[in-house]
Amino acid sequence: MTTTTATTRETPRYGLKELELETTFGGFGKESSREIPVIDMTDFDQRRQEITDQLWQAATDVGFFQLANHGLDVAQVKRAFALSEAFFALPEDQKQHFPLKEGLNSGWEFMSQVRPSTGTADQKESFQITLPYMDDLWPNQTVVPEFQRVMLDFEHRAWQLGMQVLSCFAERLGFDRDFFTKAHDRRKPDYQSTLRLLHYLPVADADLEDETLWRAGAHTDFDCLTMVFQREGQGGLQVSPGKLAEGAGDQREWFSVTPKDELITCNIGDMLMRWSDDRLKSTLHRVRMPKPGDYNGPRYSMAFFCQANKEVNIEGPEGKYPPITARDYLLQRIQANFAGKK
Repeated sequence: MTTTTATTRETPRYGLKELELETTFGGFGKESSREIPVIDMTDFDQRRQEITDQLWQAATDVGFFQLANHGLDVAQVKRAFALSEAFFALPEDQKQHFPLKEGLNSGWEFMSQVRPSTGTADQKESFQITLPYMDDLWPNQTVVPEFQRVMLDFEHRAWQLGMQVLSCFAERLGFDRDFFTKAHDRRKPDYQSTLRLLHYLPVADADLEDETLWRAGAHTDFDCLTMVFQREGQGGLQVSPGKLAEGAGDQREWFSVTPKDELITCNIGDMLMRWSDDRLKSTLHRVRMPKPGDYNGPRYSMAFFCQANKEVNIEGPEGKYPPITARDYLLQRIQANFAGKK
């Protein structure tokens, strides 16, 4: 199956190199098999150097990796999934009380994300939790009991794990160990890391052959580090890592990530790639539609995006890219993805 790949226009539509590149990612490509590195986080403090070596190898080669024995209880993850599903099961007129706040990554949206790679709306809805902007966006106890409490706890635990991973990259890049922890300070009003709850819509048989539709079109993430929680049996996430994605066009290779309850799938984002002067790889990924014969019911996932605070300057040790604030960088990426359907 092939699709027409979007091409970069003579007059750039987007202000960032990353976005112009993303317009070339729309082809279906070739599916292949490959293992993603699994990194055991057991005894992190005692094994920091070993774990750092493994993270660096995975991030510079593949850009994707999975964390095992990471300290987040599977039961807590499943509880968050159950509440996420309960929220998305609400009638649309109730979910409309929590609308996405423009440019702030907070609230509910339905099929409003249009990737530069595809030009069509992702077949999903999401609820985004970014702490400084949530005052009027929490469903109360009578709507989804325990939603706010559980999600705040889950967001905090995900942030702690993300900062642990980023501390390893900080040291390898020559920064202080807590460099990225300070850059993602949860106590500050310009904090903009996001927990995103995702519901990919069930797929009707008639849509299975529609080559213009994607659950999530090919893209790289905006942030420093993404941690994705998946439900077993609900696949579709595909990766085209490192050199497999560079200049390959429609011949780009893609391989599937098998979801497992006990593993967290992680990838490097564009923010960290810039901060590392391209030493760390921001990895191309997508969520494909089911094929005929596949499970085509609803698919749920949760992603935590480690996004530096707004006032933080993104500038690598070698100065490969001009400095840009995390506010301006993220805003450009959000605007390009939520600009409306074409």
